[in-house]
Amino acid sequence: MTHPRPSPIALFAVAASLLCVTPLLAVSLLASEREPVHQRIDRLLAASHPQFASFAAPRSSDAEFHRRIHLDLVGSIPTAEQTRAFLNDNTTTSEKRERLINRLLADPRHARRMQYVFDEMLMARLPATNIPDAEWRNYLRQSFLVNKPWNQLVLEILSADGADPQLRPAARFYLDRDFDVDRLTRDIGRVFLGVDLECAQCHDHPAIDGYLQRHYYGISAFLQRSYVFTNPKNKQKQLGEKAEGDVTFTSVFTDETSQTDPRLLDLPAIADPSESAKQYLVKPDKKSRGVPQYSRRLKLAQAMVSADNIDFRRNIVNRLWAVMLGRGLVEPLDVRHAENPPSHPAVLKLLAEEFLRHDYDIRWLIKQLALTEAYQRGSFTAHAPPQTAPNPAAAP
Repeated sequence: MTHPRPSPIALFAVAASLLCVTPLLAVSLLASEREPVHQRIDRLLAASHPQFASFAAPRSSDAEFHRRIHLDLVGSIPTAEQTRAFLNDNTTTSEKRERLINRLLADPRHARRMQYVFDEMLMARLPATNIPDAEWRNYLRQSFLVNKPWNQLVLEILSADGADPQLRPAARFYLDRDFDVDRLTRDIGRVFLGVDLECAQCHDHPAIDGYLQRHYYGISAFLQRSYVFTNPKNKQKQLGEKAEGDVTFTSVFTDETSQTDPRLLDLPAIADPSESAKQYLVKPDKKSRGVPQYSRRLKLAQAMVSADNIDFRRNIVNRLWAVMLGRGLVEPLDVRHAENPPSHPAVLKLLAEEFLRHDYDIRWLIKQLALTEAYQRGSFTAHAPPQTAPNPAAAP
């Protein structure tokens, strides 16, 4: 005799009862998980202040939204014809706005817009001295055209050595900083983790308790064995790496000397394997760049995009929130610490978790942000209505 298979909600209710949660609450929790992420964001924002509804701005007009979303997603204003067509569309506001978001995200101009956003984020207008700027920008644009996941893009950038012609443009992050280890240590912390550790180079940060000298040198340890090598055949700058070399550091405050293996902030240190660290695939000499069997620089790329690295995804969702809404949940974007928490911690946590669940899909994330009521609100709050320009004809 066969028995009917219980429904997922029934199973969830039973599990909830074992955890001292009522079946009604269990169903409510299950329903909330199915709720679109953009609606969950708005619900968390509304719950963050008891008087939220009284001071939140009303939804923007179609004209304001139409102009705003074009600027944010494709970097240009819409034509008059496009605007008239959108304003004359009689479908519901939510439906036509979502259709427009989908269309703009699929537009090739969106990839170019993201190219400029991420060029500024990653390179901060540094001069192109080793990798032609056009090659780097094309690499970014092509990545966004195919909607390359953020973790894959970062893995390519942080593991690139400039020797592979196909991925040579990705090496610009390293090569156009002249592989200055101190500069790279700071920029990797800022750009990919949301922490500026510059003042932790010589000692624990004097003003931020959570920024420690070992955090700085934990990142530095991934890089210390690598160096710039000029290929004698084509004169291109590439990265070589040694098989050995440890990192020690001394605090100028306490004169205490310490040593660290590579690590990202408070994640576990990554120790070298005992034997392979002393072996080479290519031994370094005047004609050949060193290629060790075990690469600490490659371990940096892998550790950065690991699912264990919560800071990695919290940093990028915060930065993309700032791109779309004008200000990050954490500000400044690269000074996140316990005493400078996000304005809405639950929103940042939700975005980071869902970004991981959706395989680091940037286009998905931007769509969710664009669909929020937070993004679609008007420019003026209910308590600060827009001021109209004086009518010259009414002047005395």
